[in-house]
Order: sequence, then C-alpha cells, then structure tokens
Amino acid sequence: MQNRRSFVATTAGMTLLAAGRNASAAPSQAAAWDEVPKILARIRPPVFKKRDFDITKYGAKAGEGTDSSEAIAKAIDACNKAGGGRVIIPAGDFYTGAVHLKSNVNLYVSKSATLKFIPDPKKYLPVVFTRFEGTELMNYSPFIYAIDQENLGISGEGTLDGQCSRQNWWSWTTQNPWGKPAGAPMENSRAILTSMGERDVPVKERIFGEGHYLRPVFIQPTRCKNIVIEGVTIHNSPMWEVSPLYCTNVTVRNLKIDSHGPNNDGCDPDSCKDFLIENCTFSTGDDCIAIKSGRNRDGRRVAAATENVIIRNCDMEDGHGGLTLGSEVSGDVRNVFVENCRLNSPHLNEAFRFKSNAMRGGTVENAYFRNITIGEVADAIVQVDLLYQEGAKGPEHPIVRNIDIRDVTSKKSKYALQLRAFPGSQVSNIHLERCDLQNVAMDDVVQDVQNLTLTDVKVNGKVRA
Repeated sequence: MQNRRSFVATTAGMTLLAAGRNASAAPSQAAAWDEVPKILARIRPPVFKKRDFDITKYGAKAGEGTDSSEAIAKAIDACNKAGGGRVIIPAGDFYTGAVHLKSNVNLYVSKSATLKFIPDPKKYLPVVFTRFEGTELMNYSPFIYAIDQENLGISGEGTLDGQCSRQNWWSWTTQNPWGKPAGAPMENSRAILTSMGERDVPVKERIFGEGHYLRPVFIQPTRCKNIVIEGVTIHNSPMWEVSPLYCTNVTVRNLKIDSHGPNNDGCDPDSCKDFLIENCTFSTGDDCIAIKSGRNRDGRRVAAATENVIIRNCDMEDGHGGLTLGSEVSGDVRNVFVENCRLNSPHLNEAFRFKSNAMRGGTVENAYFRNITIGEVADAIVQVDLLYQEGAKGPEHPIVRNIDIRDVTSKKSKYALQLRAFPGSQVSNIHLERCDLQNVAMDDVVQDVQNLTLTDVKVNGKVRA
C-alpha cells in the first residue's frame, strides 16, 4: 500500500479525499468519553423479588412432544400478579411456542436447562405489534416478547434454542447459504410491507403473519423499560436475535450467541435509549452488533433515534460486520461508545461498519471507538457504505459524521479503509489515531469523504500522519 499523507484527486466523477494535518479536527474524544459515566448512571438493571415460580408446578414437562407454552404463561402470570420474581426453567429440555413476559418477571433458564422453541409458525400467533427490518407491522410474535412492560429479565446459565434451520424458518428467505427455497419467498411479503410503509398505510392494517413469509426476531421487548438480558446461550434464531424495540434502560451482558442463519444479527438495539452491551460473545450469520432506528419513510415517520449506547469487553467471531451502525438508520443513531473489544475470524467481513443509502437516509453521528484488538477480518477495518443495496437511487441524503477510532491493532485485512459515499450524501470528520494495521492487502477506497484525518497510524509498518 502506498504511503499517502494528503491528496485530493478526481476521477470519473469520483472525489477522493484523504486529509492530513490541515484538515479540521475531529471532535474531542476525551470530552465525549466524559459522558459515559453519566449514561451508565442511568442504566440500572432491575432488581427482582426473591420469589421463584417453577414452571413444572404449573404443568410443564420436559421432553420432546410436550408443549409447555401454557404452563410457562401461567407461571409468568402468577409471578406478575404476586409482584414479581423469577420464573424458573429447571434442568431439562422444555418445548414452547411464544413466551410473553410481564412486568417484574425474570425468566430464569437454569444451568443444564434448554428452552426449545417449536418450529411451527402457528405457535407464534396471534400477530403482535413489531417491526420487520425497520418497518412497523402486525406479524408473528417474537419468540420471547413483551410490550408496554417494565422491569423485565431473561437470565441464567442455560440455553435458548430457536430450533431454526433450512427445513423451517430459514427457508423463507432467498438470502441464505442454501439457495432459493421452494414456495413463496420472503421478498414478496417484504415488498408488500415496504409499499405499505411508503404509502403510510395505518399500522393496524399491516397484518402479516400466516400466509406471509416475514420471520420474527428471537427476543424483542417492545416499548419497555428497565430490562436485563444476561448469561444465557442463544442458538438458531429465525433472524435478529436480541433486538429490543423502543426501549429505555437496557442491559445485555454475558451472553453467548452462536447462530449462523440468514439475517442472524446478534444484538440490534432498535430505536432505543441508554443501552449497555458488555462481556458478550458473538458468532453469527450476519452483523454481530447492529444499531438501528427504522427504515425508509416509515422510520422517518416514527422518528425515534437510537442513542447513548455503550459496548465494551465483547468478542466478535463470525459475522458480516463486527460493530455496525445501520443499515436501517432512518430515525438516526448518535452517541455510541465502544471499547475493549476483540474481533477475529476469517469469516468476519468488517470490523467497524456504517451503512445506509439514498432510500434510508438518516444521520449517524458521534461514534467513538478505542482499545480494539483485531486478529483478522476478511474485508475492511473501517467501512462506510452509503451505496448499500439501493445505493444512490432515492431522495434521501444520508450523513455519517464525527467518527473517532483510536488505539486499534489489526493483524490482517483486505482494506484498512473502504469509505464510499455519493454526491449529496455526507461522510465527514472521520479520525483515526494510534492505530497499527498490519498485513493490509489493498489500497484504501475513499469516495466523496470530507475531513478524513489520520494521526500516528501505521499501515503495513509505514506511518500515515
């Protein structure tokens, strides 16, 4: 890779900019990180009463062929009416359909317990209010769901197994490793929903579920506050795995997520505020963490940003992006702080990933990364892609600005920087400092970017000031 300090070149309508010392400085990282203790002071996991409700006392039985859905619902209802406590999934394999949590209930999955979700779509009816890839609708219930509740927990040392495979939920999408399935694909249903969103069809009339092919997410508290999700192992999700929606004060910690199906993002805060993700391990079929806020016109109608997100001490293995903001960011994303994370896999595409396009638009701003260790990624250390999917074809002008990345080491990647915008969009104030990026195969791709600054950055051993 050539050692470029400061240049501007234009070719075929493409503006390349890598600004050096004379560029405007990125926002003060020190001042930004001073906000983290204030955010953490607002993120307080709920405390549950020391009262247990064992599902076997409400009729649940371990073993395949037994549906414990009704028993689990009874235990949750009893716990809620008693003022709260833990609903215990004891050791063994228990089978269930949708689980709907209520206020002051901690669903506790014991060590050696596995809660297995029956792969029959009818077990996730009637439809509930949710989002599918950033557009509101009435759809199949998420496997674990709550709406308008507070003080919720999912915890324990056991396993949540969605039992999803190419024989059931995963076959609904053509976006999977196994090729186009038989039957009606997801894309037809998604096109109908997207059209409804663009035409402002009332959400109560956007009824999907049976007869359509839009998969639910695994865990989705909706319009809830004071949530903790911790300790459990999660396998084989229909699509996004942990995706709180319109929630405040959320703690996600000590999870092990290993799920490689299509669109199997690990943790996706969706239009949430005050959100902590820590000490988690991700190996996924899509982005490990992806911060979102709604899609296209429907996301702008709702206009609910995700803000004040702290991510620390996490491990990213397989996936598309390790630490991703996008692509559904029509409601904006701001104030994201990431530190002390480790990323390493030949099957992990990008380390830091920002994505939108001219249909989704949105502003992504004030994202700070420090002390990140990267073994290898398949593609780029930093990717900003405003030409994602629909690209420049649309009326919106997405913005990515004020991104500060410091103290990063990497052993292997295809690119150091892959930054692509389009005229009318804005990518500005991207700053890297004290980074050592080794074994980088290709020159940077930097298109329509303003104020890209590098301080004490080494690429293949050569300093780029």
